[in-house]
Amino acid sequence: MPPRSDVHYFGAGPAPLPTNVLEEASNVLLNYNDRGVGICEISHRSADATAILDNAKAALVTLYNIPTDEYEILFLQGGGSGEFSAVVYHLVSYWVAKRQAIATEELRLAVADGKADTGVDVNKMVIERLKREVHDELKLDYLVTGSWSLKASQEAARLVGAEHVNIAVDSRVANDGKFGKIPSEETWNVVKRKREGGPGSAMVYLCDNETVDGVEFPGFPKSLESYPEDAVDDDAPLVVADMSSNFISRPIDVRKYAVIFGGAQKNVGNAGITIVIVRKSLLPPVAKMASPELLRELGLPVGPIVLDWPTIAKNNSLYNTLPIFDVWVAGRVMAGLVQSHGSKGIAGQGEIATQKAALVYGALDKYPAVYRVVPDQSVRSRMNICFRVGGESAEKEKEFLQGAEQRGLTGLKGHRSVGGIRASNYNAVSMEAVQKLVQYLQDYAQAS
Repeated sequence: MPPRSDVHYFGAGPAPLPTNVLEEASNVLLNYNDRGVGICEISHRSADATAILDNAKAALVTLYNIPTDEYEILFLQGGGSGEFSAVVYHLVSYWVAKRQAIATEELRLAVADGKADTGVDVNKMVIERLKREVHDELKLDYLVTGSWSLKASQEAARLVGAEHVNIAVDSRVANDGKFGKIPSEETWNVVKRKREGGPGSAMVYLCDNETVDGVEFPGFPKSLESYPEDAVDDDAPLVVADMSSNFISRPIDVRKYAVIFGGAQKNVGNAGITIVIVRKSLLPPVAKMASPELLRELGLPVGPIVLDWPTIAKNNSLYNTLPIFDVWVAGRVMAGLVQSHGSKGIAGQGEIATQKAALVYGALDKYPAVYRVVPDQSVRSRMNICFRVGGESAEKEKEFLQGAEQRGLTGLKGHRSVGGIRASNYNAVSMEAVQKLVQYLQDYAQAS
């Protein structure tokens, strides 16, 4: 059995973790804080568990410079796929509640001004109006740039109906039926509120980094930045980002997003928890949510309580039994980044990620007769480097993978849905590992 130091793992997730965190974890699994019991055995409602949650939140706040008066941090289960559903349940409920408040006030004023019969049942009229608005105007925008945003849009269609899902961009249209590009923002068909009236979409959904297809947004879309200026009555669509595979890998402006979420098993920790950063204005007591009874009357889904952000927030992420060990691992990983990069913060990690990715892409581009990078150069992911070998020859790619294994370079096989090779360049992948991969890329190309 080879020692851990001789194996360099490039798997897409679960991904490698820092060795020092795993070594510390092996101790706390047996005896946490000299309690005589392991961390997996302590109560999730204990003072120790609360401290673990607080420490993980504090590290994330430091890394992303999160304004804690404006945003709530939640830890829950269900993975990124669970949040595909949660964002729909929550933001559709929020959209309906806003429309309900507007309709109620307008009809109340109409009765008071004598423009409507004082004997009318305002509540009944509100329901009828909401039914029309849901039917005619409820939309959720999806930027489909890869396999995961496509799955998210499909889950939204399953929950609320395809008629309410607006595919604002489908990258396959611009790339011969395959993912690998992000079309120009001028071509996006995002539902915006018109100044003459009518609400916009309930949200705009994007996957910041597509793990399967190796596509990453270079930055926050400029066309979405204009929404606050274009908005009427605070009806700007809310930007939701799935950052599962590039979480804490570069600086972001959290304030530009309504919701950010990510499964932990790429850059943050082991599989088992999902982190959600959500604007407090979308949560009670600031925001009102539509009641389950109203949603059912409107033919809209009511979500499970374990995915309900207001419930999770109210209970400090401890409504049900949270895997505290998983939170501890994530907290230790994030605290390690805080310590490593000091005043640079997450920008320091961003520089390293960019440098590592540039080395790999440089080696691939140097031998175009042997390697073909899958995504367009303008949207190449720093995290998931997808390429083909030998003109997409299955035999050549098998040969390439076997040669890599012999050098201790593992986890390089592409996703089963697209094939090819994928080198995932997550935070815990060392510079040494990348340099050994680059050497192998050069050696293989020269021998081909």
